[in-house]
Amino acid sequence: MTLTKARIVDSVQSRTGFSRKHSADMIENLLDIIKKTLENGEDVLVSGFGKFCVKEKNKRRGRNPATGEDMMLDSRRVVTFKCSGVLKDRINQSHR
Repeated sequence: MTLTKARIVDSVQSRTGFSRKHSADMIENLLDIIKKTLENGEDVLVSGFGKFCVKEKNKRRGRNPATGEDMMLDSRRVVTFKCSGVLKDRINQSHR
């Protein structure tokens, strides 16, 4: 099952005792901080969880999958995620 923002808010509310609105505001503020940091091209490191990095992708040749026509794809920035060793270990422990 996918973890949604609503379920995160519910979890914060149940763990802290804050109102649903206060919990939702905290989550929204956290996500806004992360988004603005990434928009500025800066990385976001959450110790014990992982690192969100902004990477530059160069202009490159691609293909339209519907028509097969060659085309040039513009340069762009993408966000990548690398999980921490701690998280990787926890994921692999629960899998065994």
